[in-house]
Amino acid sequence: MTYRNEAGAYDLEALDDVNHILRCHFTGEVAAIDVRVLEHVNLVQKKLGGQREIHIISGFRSPEYNAMLVRSGRRAVRNSLHVQGQAVDMQIPGVHPKMIRQVALELGYGGVGYYPRSKFVHLDSGPFRHW
Repeated sequence: MTYRNEAGAYDLEALDDVNHILRCHFTGEVAAIDVRVLEHVNLVQKKLGGQREIHIISGFRSPEYNAMLVRSGRRAVRNSLHVQGQAVDMQIPGVHPKMIRQVALELGYGGVGYYPRSKFVHLDSGPFRHW
């Protein structure tokens, strides 16, 4: 999906579509996804050779859903950037999550979390850090 034109201007209609796609899958609530997260994912994808399909495990999380995850002991924190629309958990079929993590770390941008057992990588638009 193209969310900005060649001049770099964002397509607001396309961003609305992205917000809908990345809605909370538990409640159906739609929120604005920080474009810096989209750019983070885009940079990682380009560094891996571009044009690969991206599977989003988790995008926006409603406060209710996130609280439920925290209570159940799942990998969620109270002040999750997912609740702010500033994080995604993702996979790229055919690319080992360790490689996605490595590429993201080389960019030195945002948060980079690696979950080898669940086979996904967390990217966010917060300060650079990793786990």
